[in-house]
Amino acid sequence: MSEIFEIRWHGRGGQGTVTAAKVLADACLSGGRYVQAFPEYGPERAGAPLRAYNRISEKELRLHCPVTHPKVISIVDATLLDSMNVAEGALDDAIFLVNTSRDASDIRKVLKAKDGQKVFTIDATAIALAEIGRALPNSPMLGAVARVTGLVGLDHLVEEVRKSFGKKFSEKIITGNVKAVERGYKEVTEG
Repeated sequence: MSEIFEIRWHGRGGQGTVTAAKVLADACLSGGRYVQAFPEYGPERAGAPLRAYNRISEKELRLHCPVTHPKVISIVDATLLDSMNVAEGALDDAIFLVNTSRDASDIRKVLKAKDGQKVFTIDATAIALAEIGRALPNSPMLGAVARVTGLVGLDHLVEEVRKSFGKKFSEKIITGNVKAVERGYKEVTEG
């Protein structure tokens, strides 16, 4: 891992994007790393575009600002591809992860991804509907981020999801989210 590993999440209010960033940070923190997870959004309302950020490091983090040059860009809502420049500031070796049913090679063209950049896709919304019963793509996206980055293992991430969601939800909801994380980890594809 480079000195600081940065992730920028793009989503809409109500999709669990901020929660996903927090759960990833908690999983990395319990693994002994230094972490940050924080959102950036305007007036809180369902459907409004938002960004969330993660910083993960082996050393103490002293930087306190938005992530401007992310290694990973996780796009929880593919409609944002048409309305904002989600690739802004992406590193030359950045990893894009997009929640879509479209083929990763199509998304690569939409993003105008450079040769050194990787593009992954996952139909996180379909997975969430099947496993949770609601269009909350955060858990499958979390599993996919873990897979494409290698920052945290699946077993450790599942343990953290159980711990984090166990405070608020029934066992049925927790189990659905765990299955969604596992499917996201296994079903992400590269284009």
